[in-house]
Amino acid sequence: MDYISIGSQMLKGEVAVPPSKSVAHRAIIAAALSGGKCVLHHVAESKDIGATLSCMGALGTKHHLNISKMELVLEPKKTYHMPQELVLDCCESGSTLRFLMPLALVFGQNVRFLGQGRLMQRPQKPYFDLFDEKGIRYKTGTNEIQLSGKLEAGTFRLPGDVSSQFITGLLFALPLLEGDSEIVLTSELESKGYVDLTLDVLKDFGITVFCDEYKRFVVKGGQTYKPKDYTVESDYSQAAFFLVAGAIGCDVTCLNLRKESLQGDKKILELITAAGGEIEYTEGGGIRARRTDVMHGICIDARDIPDLVPILAVLCTFCRGESRIINAGRLRFKESDRLAAISSELRQLGVEVIEGGDYLRIIGRDLVTGNTTSAWNDHRIAMAIAIAATRCEGKVGIVGAKEAVKKSYPDFFEVYAALAENGQRS
Repeated sequence: MDYISIGSQMLKGEVAVPPSKSVAHRAIIAAALSGGKCVLHHVAESKDIGATLSCMGALGTKHHLNISKMELVLEPKKTYHMPQELVLDCCESGSTLRFLMPLALVFGQNVRFLGQGRLMQRPQKPYFDLFDEKGIRYKTGTNEIQLSGKLEAGTFRLPGDVSSQFITGLLFALPLLEGDSEIVLTSELESKGYVDLTLDVLKDFGITVFCDEYKRFVVKGGQTYKPKDYTVESDYSQAAFFLVAGAIGCDVTCLNLRKESLQGDKKILELITAAGGEIEYTEGGGIRARRTDVMHGICIDARDIPDLVPILAVLCTFCRGESRIINAGRLRFKESDRLAAISSELRQLGVEVIEGGDYLRIIGRDLVTGNTTSAWNDHRIAMAIAIAATRCEGKVGIVGAKEAVKKSYPDFFEVYAALAENGQRS
């Protein structure tokens, strides 16, 4: 397993923030359903995006990714002629699995979804409850889910507080059915920002959905996805690592972020400000965070921003006093148990962290201490620990770091090293 060692070093320079993985998944699926050639601009290679491309390929879409130009060409089939049993390998991508389960059922043949790591341990009950109601047969295994049956239009009742990905999966599939459908939420929707991204991509590709105050979604059947060229915006989830680096003392400017973005993780800007940091917008369109002398503990509700929790825990580590991160129970079912993972690794660095069932309490300090840590096979844990290491006495080792970040940000540590080198020169 790979191992990296990072000394205490300030990061300095500009970061071209990578494209949003969340938006890219959605745009790839919509383009593949359009029946016409589409060019997606600003798309980067990663394991998760590769999983979605592979699955859409199994459904009949050819693709070519020009890595240097960050340009993805998709050429879907006009009509689909499926094998008797369709096999879709989602690797470790929860978005791929949950987005495509309803869609695969539109075609009415047997489907095997394969997964790796903790993917098949992640909650699927909202879908299984629907399948029981709709007569869809399913069978689960250690690393696979088998489905058989055909999705029919109707009313689909889902909880809103497990994952918005279930809603997105249905929103992709329901417009293709013959009749009209509606999704009715039986509990308050969490992570509204991700549903907003889905609705925005659907609209761009010609699909109309009526959203009734995030309690009900009405979807007309018989709609057609329209081919178009599309540019994927940069990712606030990934920018958050470098924005927090700025908030704890580094000098990093994040480029290419949309101020008007619908991404829920844009909330990182608000939370840094709430903790006493400053956000600056540069003349060249960049965004950077600045540390101040009054950085203080805060209470963070993670209900709508679960992906930010690991790096927010690092932010709280360097704020005076006690911080709390609440309503974070869903993090136990990510690539790792992220509450346990970030608590464990921050403790390895000398941080006082109290872990509850769905919360963290973190006691702030000025510096962390060097030690060996684990990435937990989780990209967000690896990147969060790397940012914490910028304010370390000694060196921080991270086991499995480079392999973990391949999931979403394969060149993170190359970008990190370049920024560290700039910091040493200044």
